Amino acid sequence: MTERITKTLDKLSSRKAIKYGVYAAAIIIFFALILVPPIAGIFIKWNDIQFIFAQPPLVNRALSAIGNSFTVALIVAALDLLAGVPMAWLIARGKSRWLSALDTLADIPFIIPTTALGFSLLLFWSRPDGISSLFGTSLISPGWLLVMLLHFTFSFPVVVRVMVGALLDYKMEYERASRTLGAAPFTAVRTVTFPVLRPAMISAYIFAFARSISETGATIIVAGVFGQGGFENGAVFIQDMKNTYAVTDPALYNGAIVFASFVLIAVSIGIFIAIRLLGPKLKLPLKRVRPFAERKLSYKKAANSRNTVILVVFFALILLPSLFVALTAFQVIPTPTFTDAITGKGIWGTFWQSLLLSYGLGAIVTVINIIIGLPTAIIIARKKAGKFMSSIFDLLVNVPLVVPSIALGVSLGIFWKSAFTFPDFVLLVLAHLAITYPYFVRSMSSALERISPDIEEAARTLGAKPLGVFRTIVFPLTKYSMLSGAIMVFTRSVSETGATLAVTANLQTAPVLLVNWIKIPGLATSQDIALASGFLVLFSFIILLVLRLVVGREEKY
Repeated sequence: MTERITKTLDKLSSRKAIKYGVYAAAIIIFFALILVPPIAGIFIKWNDIQFIFAQPPLVNRALSAIGNSFTVALIVAALDLLAGVPMAWLIARGKSRWLSALDTLADIPFIIPTTALGFSLLLFWSRPDGISSLFGTSLISPGWLLVMLLHFTFSFPVVVRVMVGALLDYKMEYERASRTLGAAPFTAVRTVTFPVLRPAMISAYIFAFARSISETGATIIVAGVFGQGGFENGAVFIQDMKNTYAVTDPALYNGAIVFASFVLIAVSIGIFIAIRLLGPKLKLPLKRVRPFAERKLSYKKAANSRNTVILVVFFALILLPSLFVALTAFQVIPTPTFTDAITGKGIWGTFWQSLLLSYGLGAIVTVINIIIGLPTAIIIARKKAGKFMSSIFDLLVNVPLVVPSIALGVSLGIFWKSAFTFPDFVLLVLAHLAITYPYFVRSMSSALERISPDIEEAARTLGAKPLGVFRTIVFPLTKYSMLSGAIMVFTRSVSETGATLAVTANLQTAPVLLVNWIKIPGLATSQDIALASGFLVLFSFIILLVLRLVVGREEKY
């Protein structure tokens, strides 16, 4: 029965009407669900923008907050690249047997929901229970510096992952040839390897920038109170407008969020295009060679010093603060709070409902992404719409990646609520789909581009149908990238806070619930918050373990 169905589907896939119908459907779905709604949502409420212009201090506050968003994102992405490239080099080129464990540890901050990450950093750097206890005062108070540390923590693993994959795919023959001609190792890397890896560096920078500019929930946790030494960026400003004016002055609220969302989206897209266009033209690295200095930097002592510094940065600034909340959660286990949590007593019943909503939503969004994202990835990788149009399509697919999630959620909420009457859960699915869509498409298109089209063509000349080629050749070669992309989509959806806050006030995912517990006095005790964060960290470990077991090291990238 299964064989008959497979043959029927293989036969249908060879019909041009069906094949190109699938590609056309993928393009239509992208424009209808991903690209057009956030743009249209802004213009639906465009007339309300006049209300914020009537209050110049509020306009100045919005522009200052938006400027803070881009300042933090641009600086953090540069720091990520500066620290992430040596870390990736150590993982990919190192010989120690412990590097596999280091590789796994580098992924942890990425898969921990960012709200739990934000609370962990708040405990570690600012609260008396953390490292501040050694100094008798808060080492880093909530504000801009703690926001910078937070964004560096959760975006660093993205850079490492991109650069490790690029280094593993890099052909060492070029570097070896340079060294046989007398170049010192550092000179060979700087003048040969880094120019080849420049596209990967640009991609890593864009990913880090996008992660920083998009984050909302964790930023709200560590930003502090605006006007009392706290920090306000675009996401915090939009959320504060919702808390302040959504009920008392809806027109001003709409005007403020439309203005802030429009500027965030427009500037983010502008920066993204500038990086994509100007990045490859940067004259880096410098061509001038300093033989004596670069030869000294090539010595084992210099390499060991570099590795020591990057490991100290990783463990002291990233891993230890990220996992600190787990230590606090362990301390709660002998208390009645743990019993209440396990039995779902009091506020814990709501927590488990929110957690179920988060993971159910993530699973649904992941399945939809695979269905609609796979044809899109094929269009981009195999230039099915022509070289020029496929490149434009590739550029448009990246747009939701660099748009702040709360701005995207605001515009999506306006569009879908104005055009249709959807249940809140459907709105959440649509919002999370728009945010996570580029992650799966990027992962799959990159995997498909690594497969030579000649292999597929050879199979077709032997009589294989298009679906048969995909099933027997393409899928076996890309299944690990597909799984990795799916896990990335799932974890990104589970962590999302900004878009969830923007599209619905009736449903609370686990990250939103945790933000409310922390920010609203009296909702939960510090033990409740610590234990809830610990549960999120635990589930993150389970997800990472499953990923490692299923994918395996040799096919991980």
